[in-house]
Amino acid sequence: MHLYRILHWPRLAVIACGLLSISLNTGCMIQTHVAGQTLPSAYYLTDDIQYFPTGPENQLSNQIHALEQYKLEQLDNDAPVR
Repeated sequence: MHLYRILHWPRLAVIACGLLSISLNTGCMIQTHVAGQTLPSAYYLTDDIQYFPTGPENQLSNQIHALEQYKLEQLDNDAPVR
């Protein structure tokens, strides 16, 4: 039994180190946890700003505009010539 413990000790140590490194290296790397608070990254002042301007509320606005223009052209073409 004593030989069994000696032979398996290195394997258990490697597994324990692997589990420890995995648990320390996983998670969100852009936040810092201090005293139970989630704080932003220390590099937030130098990070690039991502700005996405708001688009139109209606996703088909270009198509609607084109149809309205077409209808106006059709009305102009159908008008009687004086």
